[in-house]
Amino acid sequence: WLGAPAPGPRAALSEAATAPPARRAPPVFRCGGIHTGESGFIGSEGFPGVYPPNSKCTWKITVPEGKVVVLNFRFIDLESDNLCRYDFVDVYNGHTNGQRIGRFCGTFRPGALVSSGNKMMVKMISDANTAGNGFMAMFSASEPNERGDQYCGGRLERPSGSFKTPNWPDRDYPVGVTCIWHIIAPKNQLIELKFEKFDVERDNYCRYDFVAVFNGGEVNDAQRIGKYCGDIPRLLVSNSWPSSCLNLLRAGIIGMYPPIILELIFLTLLRTGTLESNYCSNNFVLVGAVITTTPRGESLQATISIINIYKEGNLAIQQAGKNMSAKVTVVCRQCPLLRRGLNYIIMGQAGEDGQGKIMPNSFVMMFKTKNQKLLNALKNKQC
Repeated sequence: WLGAPAPGPRAALSEAATAPPARRAPPVFRCGGIHTGESGFIGSEGFPGVYPPNSKCTWKITVPEGKVVVLNFRFIDLESDNLCRYDFVDVYNGHTNGQRIGRFCGTFRPGALVSSGNKMMVKMISDANTAGNGFMAMFSASEPNERGDQYCGGRLERPSGSFKTPNWPDRDYPVGVTCIWHIIAPKNQLIELKFEKFDVERDNYCRYDFVAVFNGGEVNDAQRIGKYCGDIPRLLVSNSWPSSCLNLLRAGIIGMYPPIILELIFLTLLRTGTLESNYCSNNFVLVGAVITTTPRGESLQATISIINIYKEGNLAIQQAGKNMSAKVTVVCRQCPLLRRGLNYIIMGQAGEDGQGKIMPNSFVMMFKTKNQKLLNALKNKQC
């Protein structure tokens, strides 16, 4: 990061073997193992050589009670894939496959990963084709923050609450860490996030300091709602349903210039009913892609490129050749959120002026192919 080339596998290994080569042989890394103590190193089998194919290795790390585990990747070189589907390293809180902190592949080195307790598990999976030297990481024990809870990140299951970066507001947050907050709402509810204060290093591509928000319980780019730096929107709403949860990833690097002043307040919003129960009560029903969004005070006006119209109602539809579009207004901050570039099922109201409106109780959800059959059946329903 910051223009400095990543160390090669031999250079990374030399950091682990601190004693002169003549006095101590370099460590031998095996497939998995049990590690206890204040600190130590783990690495892929045979590192720094090429890791073997078709392997599944598990390392279980335990530090003294009352401390948390901090894992720093010194080197990583695995088969690269945007979704890390082939060769990857998974890092978990605790010694089970419960809360996954993150999945990593390619040559991207994340910041320090911090557990919620004194245990962490690392798994590496490889398929039949290998493509790199594997990984090497150092683990160490660290004190939890002064409040006695997790150093940063955690699992939040309350109906509402707030959380913030470590050390806020007394001093700068620690450098080079990755913090993950996992927020879970009751069944059939959404999650609303309101950014009260946010100031992160600005970059056109948010390559350095950023906050990423994901639908679901994992750090998975396919479910990413957005990645933010500089100034960001103050309100985000999850689209996972019927079981809603959000992951927030805060990643940083050494050399951050402004201290992040982030405090998030999350609230659960009820989206009642199903596609079937909401179909007749709404004036229009469509599936479309959001192509533009324009904030206007407390509301948001969106242009929808219509993929399918199931119930036209009073909605004014513009047609250019075979392309159809419509304007809808999200009337309040508490209403379901529409994000540019995503496909939605939208059920809303339209007055005599033809203007579509998304109200607090409107039914909006991400469109999935499996919804198509049900929508086609509802189109023929007598309301």
